[in-house]
Order: sequence, then C-alpha cells, then structure tokens
Amino acid sequence: MRIAIVAAEASGDLLAAGLMAQLRRHFPAAQFEGIGGPRMQAVGMQLIEPMESLSVMGLVEVLRHLPRLLRLRSALTARWSQHPPDLFIGVDAPDFNLTLERRLRRQGVPVVHYVSPTVWAWRRHRVRKLRGSVDLLLSIFPFEPDFLESHGVHSTYVGHRLAGDMPLQPDRAGARAALGLAPDAPVLAVLPGSRRSEVERLARPFLQTASACAQALPGLRIVTPLAGEASAALWQQQKAMHAPHLEIVEGLHASREMLAAADVVLTASGTATFEALLSKRPMVVGYKLNQLTYLIAKWLKLVKLEHVAMANLLSGEALAPEFIQDACEPENLAPAVIAFFRDPARVQAIERAYRRVHESLALDTDAQAAQAVVDLLKQR
Repeated sequence: MRIAIVAAEASGDLLAAGLMAQLRRHFPAAQFEGIGGPRMQAVGMQLIEPMESLSVMGLVEVLRHLPRLLRLRSALTARWSQHPPDLFIGVDAPDFNLTLERRLRRQGVPVVHYVSPTVWAWRRHRVRKLRGSVDLLLSIFPFEPDFLESHGVHSTYVGHRLAGDMPLQPDRAGARAALGLAPDAPVLAVLPGSRRSEVERLARPFLQTASACAQALPGLRIVTPLAGEASAALWQQQKAMHAPHLEIVEGLHASREMLAAADVVLTASGTATFEALLSKRPMVVGYKLNQLTYLIAKWLKLVKLEHVAMANLLSGEALAPEFIQDACEPENLAPAVIAFFRDPARVQAIERAYRRVHESLALDTDAQAAQAVVDLLKQR
C-alpha cells in the first residue's frame, strides 16, 4: 500500500500524522510520501517537500508565489501519474490540492480530502470543483456533511482531533503555576496569529490593546504564545515599537497552556478561535487582511456568512465580538476585552456554551477517519 499525502499547515500535519498512524494499523506495510511536517515525518513520511512551501495565505499574497506553486504541483502530478499511488489524501490546502486531486482521480487514483474547504462560507462556487475532485471528504465540523451531500459530495463526519485531545475542563491552576502566574491575577492571552503576515498586521493593534487593558485593569498579566522563531522575532520588533514597557510572558508553541491560564483571549481569526473555544475562554477576535485582498473579497461578495470566527459559527451565536479590517483597532478591541473581565455572569454563560460545542466534537477522530478511508478502499 503506497499512500501519497499533501498537507500544508501545522494543523494539517497533526491531522495527517494521526490518520497515518491509524492507517498503519489496517495496512502495516503502508508507505507514505508527499508534502508534510515533522509529525508526519515522525510517523514515517517520505518527505518530497516541507509543508512550509505551501503556507501562503490571501489572494494577493499568493500571486508572488504562484509560479513556484504551479511548478511544484506540476512536478507532483507528473511523479504520481508515472507511478500512481494506491491512494491520495489531500489535507486542507484546497487551492493547491483540489486541482492535483482532480488530475489524479481522472487517472483512477482513489482520492480523499481531509478538512472541507469553507465552501459554505467563502467562494461557494468551489463546491463544483470539489465534487469532481474527491471520492470522499472527511469533515471535521458537524454542520458540513448535510451541505456537502446536498451538492453531491460524499462526506463523512469524523469529529475534530483537537477536541479529542483537549480536556473538557482545562487545568487553569496548573497552567498558571507552570507559567509563574499568580492564581488570582487577571490574565489576558494575546494570540496574533501563526503566519508572518498575520503578525505583521495584528501586532500593533493587539499590543496597543493590551497596553490599554493593562492601564484599565490593575495587576493584569499578559501572555502571548508564538508559533515559531520568525514570528517571535517579528513580534519583538513590533513590541519595541508599540509597547516597549509592556510586560508579556511569551513562549513558543505554548498556546494550549496559555489559553488554559487566561481569563480572556484576544485572538486572530482562524484556528486560534477554535482552540480558545475548546479552552472555554471568552474571546475578542480581530483580523486584518491585505487591503487589496479585502477589497476584492468584499467587491466580489466572496464571503457568505455573518460571522468569521469558528467559535461563533459552531456555537450558532455571536459570543465572540469580531472586529475585522478597519474595525480592528485598539479603540474597539480594548473595551470589548475589558467588558469580559467585568462581567463574570456573561463569561460563565459562554463557558457553558463552549463546553456543549466541545462535547459534540470530541470523537476518536483518527480512528473514525481511518475507518472511512478503509471503507472507501473496500468499495473500490
């Protein structure tokens, strides 16, 4: 059994590694090759290219990297056309993977796509391409399969791996002790995103917001998890410019611990809002796109949802205030953050709502996903 996989982000690396480990239980001699990260390598992935090669976000930003991405996709198409794998799994990265999946599927390779593109919210026309590209879609959110099946896309809900990994009741006291924070101190977690472009755009408004909160809330402690060395260096540069005297406890790859320790979270839109939900923490969400990307998306009406934060989409109500683009400034963010610190009843209601969502998502995702893949191969 030879399985080709392409994953582009840290979240995809985690999902793919778990699926690979479970597939090994069904196919002990399985060989894996493709694009991925360190977790996939640890499970036995033969790396053709590191996943950082695909970590590009935004309509405008992609243009600079487009020639290289097209060459890479063509090289993979040629490689797997000449020596077809027994199965191809594309993990997220739809703009790169769907075309590759369609080409391989036309040659008879069974194709699985893991993590649905947000066709129910953004660029809905992509569902047609999705239908022609995959034999099975592994969905991580419960509201997706009905939409996908109604558009002719075979989909199986497998739950979300993070929901299974993270406890229903976070250990706040333990997290604070590990970070050197007092048990009774007010704590704000600031998450400016994992990509360099996100940190570039969000560091200033987030740091200025944190400074305003520190002035308004006596004894406030601020914690910031950073995704890598490059993000950390950029964050330090921005901190020196916009909040040189602000004391922040910082750490690499410490988002789970810092979210558990926090009372309130200020976060970029994206996976971090989902992690904050699983941590049962009230959050304020801010985001800035490249201005041209934002104007194009707005002009073409590419976004079909009232909310962008996954926490709001999953809970079905606007529990997390959202401030996007020009609204993502400290004069809006700071009052929203401070309001959570001063309204414990509202915070408790949000914690209960997030727990209900968490319980609905906590399945044995790796095993469920692997079994769905095995069932597909048996049908073939």
